[in-house]
Amino acid sequence: MTKVSPVSAVEVQVYAVHSVATNVDLAGSRFPKYKLGPDYQVLDEIRGDRTGPTLKEIVVEEITQLTDQHERLSVRDLASKFDKNLAAAGKLSDEAKLREVPSLEGHVLLKKLRDVLEYLKGILAGQNKDDVEKAISMVEALAVKLTQKEGELIQEKFEVKKLVNFLKQASEDAKKLVSQERSFACAEIESARAVVQRIGNALEEQENNSKSSGIKDLEQLLEEVQEGRRIKLMHQPSKVIDMEHELRDLRHQISEKSTISLKLQKELTISKRAEDNVQRLYELCGSESVGSMLRVQSCSDDAVDLSRCGIQWYRLSSECSRREPITGANKFVYAPEPIDVGRVLEADIISSTGNVSVMTSGPIGQAPELENYVETIVRKMNADFNVVISQMNGRNYSSRSVHVFHVGKSRMKLSRGWITKARDSYSKSMQLCGFRGGGNSAAKSLFWQARKGLCFVLLFESERERNGALIIARRYALDCNVLLAGPDDDALL
Repeated sequence: MTKVSPVSAVEVQVYAVHSVATNVDLAGSRFPKYKLGPDYQVLDEIRGDRTGPTLKEIVVEEITQLTDQHERLSVRDLASKFDKNLAAAGKLSDEAKLREVPSLEGHVLLKKLRDVLEYLKGILAGQNKDDVEKAISMVEALAVKLTQKEGELIQEKFEVKKLVNFLKQASEDAKKLVSQERSFACAEIESARAVVQRIGNALEEQENNSKSSGIKDLEQLLEEVQEGRRIKLMHQPSKVIDMEHELRDLRHQISEKSTISLKLQKELTISKRAEDNVQRLYELCGSESVGSMLRVQSCSDDAVDLSRCGIQWYRLSSECSRREPITGANKFVYAPEPIDVGRVLEADIISSTGNVSVMTSGPIGQAPELENYVETIVRKMNADFNVVISQMNGRNYSSRSVHVFHVGKSRMKLSRGWITKARDSYSKSMQLCGFRGGGNSAAKSLFWQARKGLCFVLLFESERERNGALIIARRYALDCNVLLAGPDDDALL
């Protein structure tokens, strides 16, 4: 009869327990693989799946990269880089702290495992007891290995703290450099502002002291605005063309209205004079404006023939209060010139039977489009006109060749090709006016006395060119402090 003891019951249960494997890894829920030597000494540890760099290598690599990039980074970039590395180092330090917890748990687990194995060793016998002793030796080897790893972690932790301190110091130095550079930049900005303020004050003083320069600047600004408007209109050709057509139509309508108004005024004046003097002997015919010709003609059979009468033309003010004779205007034809604008013209017919006076119905008007024509020529700085010499020094000129009459800002010149007939600067001895000797071309003719002893009668291509030359020449002469007019016409200017 066999005696059953509690130990045998335990042995039966232990047989069902498998031996402890030698490849358990605690970090991976199993034991690592160890190779044991004599006296259960751990000779080597096999790690097949961990091939990445260690924390120390990563730190060394980061320090090397920082050293290489230090020279080519600006102060602000360097501070930013230090802040990033400081954050990374802090993160590594936190990871090292987190790794301390599994290390402590590993010691606790090994101790508990060793206690269990010691207990099994006391209750087992035979082959199982040998396996338990072998497992206890392996646990002790694992404890030694864990202690070595803890030493390495402590060393790495010390290096990480040292790196964190270094990076903190570098970050503080970089921030100091940034703040110093910022203060320098602020000082330079304030200095620049002071310089700008001084310049602004100087400009204000200069602007207050020179009002004429301000007027010139305003004129220049207006010219730039006009030029900008002109350029803008150039980009809208259809609009410009429409505006030009509208302006042309308006000018044509105004011209027609003015012509009708002049005719009505003239008829009204004639009717009034007819009421005052039913028996009229002479009358004035022609448009009462610059560019036309006024002609005295008889309107009664009782009138004396004009060929046997003497004629003298006069200028009257708009109120007809002052009567001034026109020197040289003693023909029955007279062509008004720009100097006659705004004045009433009167002609005295002197005959054996008595004197008769006829006058225009109103002041002489300006020719249409003459002002625009003059402004166009003035923009060219110099004006050249094709003329034919009709008389020279009071005698008819035989040649009918075309000459160039040049009106400049300081002088006038008459030439044909390389041959110069006259070239004189504006002076008090120079005279210029419309031709007063009569004839069918009087409205196109001009009298010019370049100097004493040299005078010409020039025939232009049109009435507009003749009147434009008179206006431009008198304007340029006035800029030279010279009053340019005909004989005894200085008082009118």
